[in-house]
Amino acid sequence: MTVTSLIGGHALVTGGLATGGLRYAAEIEAEMIQVFVTNPRGWALAAGKPAEDAALRDSGVPVYIHTPYLVNMGSPSADTLEKSVEMIRHSLRRGVETGALGVVVHTGSAVTQPRDDAMRQLHEHLLPLLEEIPEDGPDLLLEPMAGQQRMLCATVQDIGPYLEALEFHPRANICLDTCHAFAAGHDIAPEGGMGIMLDALHAVAPGRLRLLHANDSKDPCGSTRDRHENIGAGLIGARAFGELMRHPVAAGVPLCIETPGKADRHREDILLLKKLRDED
Repeated sequence: MTVTSLIGGHALVTGGLATGGLRYAAEIEAEMIQVFVTNPRGWALAAGKPAEDAALRDSGVPVYIHTPYLVNMGSPSADTLEKSVEMIRHSLRRGVETGALGVVVHTGSAVTQPRDDAMRQLHEHLLPLLEEIPEDGPDLLLEPMAGQQRMLCATVQDIGPYLEALEFHPRANICLDTCHAFAAGHDIAPEGGMGIMLDALHAVAPGRLRLLHANDSKDPCGSTRDRHENIGAGLIGARAFGELMRHPVAAGVPLCIETPGKADRHREDILLLKKLRDED
């Protein structure tokens, strides 16, 4: 029996987390949503509105939170590290308040410090945050990057050492971005390529894939350039996303688009993914 993967997208929340987010979800025909709960390009720890949180929690729509882009647990800057810890803690708390299933965080970069030092920071500062997650709270979803600069985790093989630094904590799980994987060197465009990548992921992190960011790529495999494209309009191609949803490692894992454009383009991407999902 095939387990159906829900398909949705990152939702705009103008007008309120639930008011705006659920309205956008309906407009793009999303079955799940991802949201920011604070400014994605700032450090402000924005408080939620209880009524909006309750409406989102009670909506029945599966919700995921994405942390701001500035978060970097591998940073040599003590200030950035401290702010990253507080932002992740805040996002996890907001995840509890909104009923989110997961909080996505980029796996970060060592920047100018030795990689080993950055990995020790994960153990010292990120592991305690995982311990704080209540039983009914969201998982922390680690999102490997495209391989640019001195990223700590880009290929699926990099996930193993990253999880090891976190003592393979059960609340540390994975959000895999198809554009990032392609840019990092996984050639998922040819037939069978997606399966090879997913098999490699299962080998290092069995059962930990919780969310997929479904994005095509403007740039070729191995470019290390994180430039998303609409589904089927990029160099990965639509066929690969059908292969993704038919693979047992991704069975039942939600797909969230983060593609260019506005609501009409996002709806087109979601409808195409639904068509690929529902093909025999």
